[in-house]
Amino acid sequence: MSDANISALSALSTVQEVSANNIANVNTDGFRASAVSLESGPEGRGVEVASITESSVPGVVVDGVETSNTDLGREMTDMMVTGHAFSANTAFIRAQEEMTGHLLNMIA
Repeated sequence: MSDANISALSALSTVQEVSANNIANVNTDGFRASAVSLESGPEGRGVEVASITESSVPGVVVDGVETSNTDLGREMTDMMVTGHAFSANTAFIRAQEEMTGHLLNMIA
């Protein structure tokens, strides 16, 4: 299997977890959404989590209470994009395994 694709799957899983946490806390007063920054892996191969940062933007104040600053539209869009990237990496791994199987069948 490709280590680059495996590292990408791990990083993309972290992105989904952070988005899910943001969505789960959309109704939590004072909650600040977090975002994941990705970077290239070692030697430019794969993807790694560079950082997870909490937003400094305050939520809307309603009746003197700051609400969550989670943007559901952005979170849902990010989750769809991340899902497609996850699917692309799993498709590559699947194709690589099939090619290896065909090669082994040819040799045997």
